[in-house]
Amino acid sequence: MSELYDIFRRHPRISTDTRRIEPGSVFFALHGATFDGNRFAADALSKGAAYAVVDDPAAVSGDRTVLVGDTLEALQELAREYRRELAIPILAISGSNGKTTTKELVSRVLAERFEVYATHGNLNNHIGVPLTLLAMDRSVEIGVVEMGASHPGEIALLCSIARPDYGLITNIGKAHLEGFGGIEGVMRGKGELLDFMVASGGTAFWLNDSDCLKTMVESRPGLRAISYSAPEAIGTEPFVEARWDGLSVRTRLVGDYNRSNIAAAIAVGLYFGIGRAEIVSAIESYDPDNNRSQKRQTAFNTLISDCYNANPSSMQAALENFAATVSAQPKAVILGDMGELGEYAAAEHARMIELMHRLQISEAYLVGDRFALAGANTPGFLPFADTEALCTFLTGHPLHGRVI
Repeated sequence: MSELYDIFRRHPRISTDTRRIEPGSVFFALHGATFDGNRFAADALSKGAAYAVVDDPAAVSGDRTVLVGDTLEALQELAREYRRELAIPILAISGSNGKTTTKELVSRVLAERFEVYATHGNLNNHIGVPLTLLAMDRSVEIGVVEMGASHPGEIALLCSIARPDYGLITNIGKAHLEGFGGIEGVMRGKGELLDFMVASGGTAFWLNDSDCLKTMVESRPGLRAISYSAPEAIGTEPFVEARWDGLSVRTRLVGDYNRSNIAAAIAVGLYFGIGRAEIVSAIESYDPDNNRSQKRQTAFNTLISDCYNANPSSMQAALENFAATVSAQPKAVILGDMGELGEYAAAEHARMIELMHRLQISEAYLVGDRFALAGANTPGFLPFADTEALCTFLTGHPLHGRVI
């Protein structure tokens, strides 16, 4: 590891995809069930990588190839070593829903006073977290690291790499039920972040409107915890407006469920000494461009884009908010199957169909086998095998004048 760390200090950029090689970077030949980066090590070097890290002896092609036992473990260990040297405060954000939006809001609030580096996109897993840490340069004063998980033990692993000083769990919902085995498993899995805070003496931020989070915090004696509440909702749809401590916050976010994400950013900002006016300005200036709680107008329709690996909790919140939105235009929804639900899949997809009936949503385009089965024979609900089939249909039957 000392040799690899010396190489990284001379070439502090990491690449894992030969289609996007950064000149002078260190290429890690990661591999999985359907790909093997070792096969592309020579290509990475020819495209400008300074070194290639491989774990297949057959991929060694010269002194710019570093052979390790396992490239993923080497990447994670390199990130651990670099994190120790960084010696900056790191805030880890996890939860069933709202992680990415909360990360964006928190990082913008903190950037009012500090040099901040936050997770790009959704690089929040066992590969993404090491890449996030290794992308932080010496100018960074605070790191904001998103942590996702679909199985027990994943958050604990990510904490062992990032060693966060602060932890924030947005909420607990019906996410990754197949891997966690139910809501209690989700609580235990996400609770690994709180366990790390207890063991390391760190500080946790938590939403005290959540009974699940209250139970998790109270069951960990000695946890240093700061609670916050969602601000009062004011104003009109579609954008979220809230009143906080006498001040109005007017956002560019769609969805009342974002009030708790706003509250998290306020709580973190106050803790780190950001002024009230600066906090409000940072939140109000955030204009989502990542298809999360994003409203945009096309030539024919109004789109509310909330696109990610959805789960029953997030989809229910999105549908309820959409149904409550005041609009003179007809409404339609496009929904994709919810993954990683295991034995709960059929019941949860059927529950979404029932929810739409109850909310009087009468036009729906359902993509995937689970929704196709649950919504079969429902007037106004059209099933499609995949997105390609839906796109073909919409090309021939374009939607006009709707809120979608």
